[in-house]
Amino acid sequence: MKIQERTGAGVGRSVAPAQPSVGDRLPTPPRERKPALAALAVLLILLGALGATTLVLRAGDRIEVVKVTKDIQAGESVSDSNTTSVMVADDSSIHYVKWNQLGTLKTLKAKSTIYKGTVVIGEMFAEGSSLPAGKAAVGVSLKEGQYPVDIKSGDTVAVYNVDTTGSSADKSSGSTAGSSGGGPIVGDAKVYKVSDDSDATISTGNLSLTLLVNESDAAAVARAASAKAVAVVRVPGNGTGTGTGN
Repeated sequence: MKIQERTGAGVGRSVAPAQPSVGDRLPTPPRERKPALAALAVLLILLGALGATTLVLRAGDRIEVVKVTKDIQAGESVSDSNTTSVMVADDSSIHYVKWNQLGTLKTLKAKSTIYKGTVVIGEMFAEGSSLPAGKAAVGVSLKEGQYPVDIKSGDTVAVYNVDTTGSSADKSSGSTAGSSGGGPIVGDAKVYKVSDDSDATISTGNLSLTLLVNESDAAAVARAASAKAVAVVRVPGNGTGTGTGN
């Protein structure tokens, strides 16, 4: 009887799974370290911070340069009345004309039309005259009523001899068809420059213009101008080109 009880007790104990002791657990493998990736992450962070700092510094690096406030035609120069200063971000690849170089810029001539609002760069100007080949610049002094009130540089105009005395040198020489037949001396001259003497214009109504004409027409225009018998009329063709003459 006792033998059976012991046997039964032994069978019951053998069914329960044996628990491994703490000392019998398998060791955990060590975590693999990647120092190269950590260094790369730090480097990227530093480069990003450096780039942001550079952009902030460059945004604050500004210079004072020349900007045109009125249209400047080919062959004209800048002046105090058609320029102003503006601040721009400095860029060594762009040849800005700095505001303190305005005096030197006044001695140069525009290579082509420079429009209002343009920030000036050095390539826009050159030394000496920029008159197109075969053209001549002729100065005329006009009285009020002999020119459009809103005339400006670059306008295309017809030039008329308005002498009513019959004593004009143009008429005596017969060089101007318009003086006898009612036609213009020049059909499509270009206004090269309008006088900057605005005070004289306001007080007297007189206006001085420089006209760009063909060399063959220059003498006739000059003779009429010397007799103060010139009138100009704006004609179609404004803004369509720079050519003058018939």
